[in-house]
Amino acid sequence: MSEHDNATANETVEEHPTPDKKQSTLGRLVFLLITGACFVYLYFRLNGAAAREGLSLAEYMTEVFANVAWGSWLALMMAYSLFYFLIDTLVVTRALNWLLADIRYRDILPIRASSYIISIFNEQIGKGAMAYYLNKRDQIPGWEVGSVMLFIMFCEVFYLLVWATVGYIFGRDGLPEVFQIMPFISIGAAAFLISWLLYFNGTILQNNQLREKRILHGFRRAKLWHYAAFFLLRSPALLAAIVVYTMALNLFNVEASFLTLLPYLPVIFFAAAVPTPMRAAAITFWVILFPENEGQMAAFGLVQHNFFIFFNALIGLIFWRRAQRELFT
Repeated sequence: MSEHDNATANETVEEHPTPDKKQSTLGRLVFLLITGACFVYLYFRLNGAAAREGLSLAEYMTEVFANVAWGSWLALMMAYSLFYFLIDTLVVTRALNWLLADIRYRDILPIRASSYIISIFNEQIGKGAMAYYLNKRDQIPGWEVGSVMLFIMFCEVFYLLVWATVGYIFGRDGLPEVFQIMPFISIGAAAFLISWLLYFNGTILQNNQLREKRILHGFRRAKLWHYAAFFLLRSPALLAAIVVYTMALNLFNVEASFLTLLPYLPVIFFAAAVPTPMRAAAITFWVILFPENEGQMAAFGLVQHNFFIFFNALIGLIFWRRAQRELFT
């Protein structure tokens, strides 16, 4: 091909963006619109609450923050973040042991901690960084490590859904009307999971080759007990969160019970786990779910979520030098 032909081809590519670029731009636009809508909603709710108190928005929020028991809250959240880190690392270690390779818990600690730094921007990118790290350090095929990370992300969705269903069963009388859709979501998810398991063990669609893709290696190896074990290993973190968040709400002068938060937290955590702009929705949910305490819940959602992310990143910085040493030496 001549230089002229190459130049023409390059111009054509530049003039006609690929579908992937168009989809990426559209996705970012949608996320930004969601974020903007959440903040607009919060502004009007908080401004209305301030007006009812005869205060400006700034005065109203200053009063809200001034009435929080910050010392007790900080100690509570630091303890919970450390506990979550230990449980989270255990889950990742066991998933790798089940589906891929025998890697020690203490060897996963530095990379799981370091991935929290990247998770400030996106939790799933943080998991991708873990896959890269294990590939470089232990020479484990990247696609196979990636498949275990996909298994973990897949299980996290269903683990949260199971707990949301449990919460609905025990506390449905006091839940907002929107939660009445939970039984239909739960039944649909159960049917999907059964079909998923049957597909990957070859019971259905036996001639379909999609399951043979390297990125799906972890799902081919996973058995029903792996999914159940994941749920059991991960659940202490959520049960601890219910206790911690209930106590934290009381420190923000909001009355709440364990049963009240049981169906709420899985939904909020799910929203917080998806790409960054949806984190605004996770904060907004608190105001929607506790409409009589707009100011307290906006402050609670903001500091609770962001403290957890940034304190985890601080844990990552503690392990960062060790992670670098293991990766580059």
